[in-house]
Amino acid sequence: MSYLIEMIAQHKAGQSKGIYSICSAHSLVLEAALLQGLQDDSYILIEATSNQVNQFGGYTGMKPVDFKNYVFAIADKVGFAKARIILGGDHLGPNAWQKEPAALAMAKAAEMVRVYVLAGFRKIHLDCSMSCAGDPVPLSDATVAERTAALCLVAESAWQTAGGEAPVYVIGTEVPVPGGAQESLDMVEVTSPEAAAQTLAVHQQVFARAGCAAAWPRVIAMVVQPGVEFDHHKVVRYQRDKAAALSEFIMKETLVFEAHSTDYQTETSLRELVQDHFAILKVGPGLTFALREAMFALDAIEREAIGEFAASHLKDTLTQVMKEEPDYWLAYYDQAGHQQYLDRNYSLSDRIRYYWPHPEVSAAVAKLFDNLRRQPPLPTLISQYMPEQAKKISAGLLPAEPEAWVVDKIMEVTRLYARACGMGARS
Repeated sequence: MSYLIEMIAQHKAGQSKGIYSICSAHSLVLEAALLQGLQDDSYILIEATSNQVNQFGGYTGMKPVDFKNYVFAIADKVGFAKARIILGGDHLGPNAWQKEPAALAMAKAAEMVRVYVLAGFRKIHLDCSMSCAGDPVPLSDATVAERTAALCLVAESAWQTAGGEAPVYVIGTEVPVPGGAQESLDMVEVTSPEAAAQTLAVHQQVFARAGCAAAWPRVIAMVVQPGVEFDHHKVVRYQRDKAAALSEFIMKETLVFEAHSTDYQTETSLRELVQDHFAILKVGPGLTFALREAMFALDAIEREAIGEFAASHLKDTLTQVMKEEPDYWLAYYDQAGHQQYLDRNYSLSDRIRYYWPHPEVSAAVAKLFDNLRRQPPLPTLISQYMPEQAKKISAGLLPAEPEAWVVDKIMEVTRLYARACGMGARS
């Protein structure tokens, strides 16, 4: 993890350096990220979450080693050097087993951390902020720190077994809900510098007491709330004046902040976050939202180009599958009628992202791409629904290949993050 340690040293020396973290398992999102890395000649940080990838397979069906091999195969496809991929584990802790007693949930979390590190994941976000069955709500900083230190010991032991570069760690107790807020938001409370200082001090003390003081210099970041979030249809924008005291606090420390839920922030806000020492920016739903926009645009192009009878009906297929199998969205979209339709299809939390691997949906996507390859749509029709991609096709900057149009649409997001992090991205 020498790159991350060096990047943070440069940041601490006054350079506006940062890195963005890709939190998605979709192949086209990962391809877009790796192509962005090729353009920028940069490292790319890709993270899997605890409910997405774990020792039981998670909702993707992948264990950590499977996810690594999956990412590396995409890297081979686009010609990106695997040595420049940083693999991270996000929210590694009892998150996936919160309904179980703490001892059982933590045992499963420990095994998950072990297999992540053995598989080669070296940026480890240890998140024990959530209460398990029988726990008080919320947990104290001391309890969170004790559980975090226990998982750190497991990670250190696994690294000693696996060899290679030492893991680096991210800690924190004020961790935003993965995937965005479920309730409607107008503002969020920024973490106070006093709370951040307390979290940091308690973790350092507990790490020393628990026998993992040697790992403490590799704690590179802390998760706090900088005042950014999104709900289904609104974005809470970063206001740097509200985070000024927090920014001033971290300047005196050796680590930086990691900002979660930065999806849908403007490029200016992302750049300000990096300048204010939120040097690691997490993005996930914002990428799959762009993917969904592109897929819906292709669905409309296909319908008009070849007619309803021969079309793939991707959007209709998604609607049917989501209605028949509502587990991934029903608890989030509680409005009935047309509002539920709007939430399901256009929410910023993008619960559609869970349905792309479904066999019926993936078959519809394959048919969509095949139809558009066999019967290329008119440039003017592409321009109607994907104007930026149409311009690039016309200029010879983008091939007449529908998957490439989707990837380029996703890269509209990665370009913002790359520029904000000082990676020299070209537009």
